[in-house]
Amino acid sequence: MQLRALKIIIPRQIKRWLPTSLFGRSLLIIILPIALMQVAVTWVFFDAHWQTVTSRLSDGLAGDIAWAVESYSDDPRPESLAKIAERAQDSMSLSIAVSPINILPAQRPSSAFGALDRSLDRALSRHLDVPFWFDTVRFPGYVDIRVKVQGKILRIIAPSDRAWATQGGIFVLWMVVATLLLTSVAILFVRNQVRSIERLAEAAEAFGKGEDVAEFKPHGAREVRQAARAFLAMKSRIQRHIEQRTAMLASVSHDLRTPLTRLNLELALAEPSKRVEAMKTDLAEMEHMIDEYLAFARGEGGETVETVALRNLIQEVSEGAARGGTEVAIQVESGLLLAVRPNALKRALSNLVANAAGHAERIVISAHQTPTGGAEIYVDDDGPGIPDDQYEEAFRPFSRLDESRNQNEKGVGLGLAIARDIARSHGGELSLDRSPMGGLRAVIRLPG
Repeated sequence: MQLRALKIIIPRQIKRWLPTSLFGRSLLIIILPIALMQVAVTWVFFDAHWQTVTSRLSDGLAGDIAWAVESYSDDPRPESLAKIAERAQDSMSLSIAVSPINILPAQRPSSAFGALDRSLDRALSRHLDVPFWFDTVRFPGYVDIRVKVQGKILRIIAPSDRAWATQGGIFVLWMVVATLLLTSVAILFVRNQVRSIERLAEAAEAFGKGEDVAEFKPHGAREVRQAARAFLAMKSRIQRHIEQRTAMLASVSHDLRTPLTRLNLELALAEPSKRVEAMKTDLAEMEHMIDEYLAFARGEGGETVETVALRNLIQEVSEGAARGGTEVAIQVESGLLLAVRPNALKRALSNLVANAAGHAERIVISAHQTPTGGAEIYVDDDGPGIPDDQYEEAFRPFSRLDESRNQNEKGVGLGLAIARDIARSHGGELSLDRSPMGGLRAVIRLPG
């Protein structure tokens, strides 16, 4: 059981460290194999070639030093040392001399490549039975080796290429340069491909909010261009459908309003009576219902997006509600700006306020900016509210709850549906909740 839980936890832990964007994942797919290949090649090179060659070179140098030490031990005279030094210089490229200091240094300088020092130390330890010390750092291109012999310090200066393979650093440098070059090329090409997808996503999001995307053109790989062309075709079909629906609704509106106008005129000329007043009331309600139907079907898609001060827009809505006798208070920052379709958002807020005004005595409209640059607008009231399980039911078009909060007496149950449709057309959402004032809270969340 624990093993199964471990198998589930490990992939989740790995996923947390993986990039979430297409750009990051594409780079990971390209760069990770290159990096693994470079590491494998470098490892094989150092393990199978460089270390072997370095070990043999260090062993050879240690053997030559051992010969010089033994020769000097057998005959420590200056004349003998001169012959040994001359032979070592000519045949082995070693410089040998007796150091005036008869004490070996206490510490050995640390090298950036510890493997080199370890290889040379092992080789000297195998060939020498006397104390020794060496320095691979002080003289670039040379190794300073000191051996204690016959109470004196024999100092030997050897070229670095006699101790290890000096081309290993150049190999690593070229590997790093090649990796950086390939990574740069990969970043350039992947970024161009991802940018095409980002432009398509931006165009789709803008079109979903009702903004114009006339400048968008297909770019990128064949599959991305194919998706972009499909988006443009879908956009054209949707716009054509909206234009046909708008034309049809305009015709319906004209055809319905003509007989209503005639009826209003006849009632205006008729003798005043209770029946006439009742008919005028029915006609007014019919006109209001027609306006609601057309507004719900038409939407506000043709309005352009503008950056407006949210406080001013909410102030206009609250003034309209106050004229109807409702007490409305606003709590909005004066500098809160938002790119919206003003008339559409005003209509959504008006519907929410009108819905609250029919069931409450006091309404509070508040708004604040979100960390992402968007805004949240709250419409709270002190009315009776509705049960939690009927929140979604209230948004259904033409829905009339038993103790309804989504329409007034002359409404048709479209106020909340229209408001949610407007919020979603802005890329946001409208939801209901319980208000701190005891009634209903409507929350409009809009993106930045």
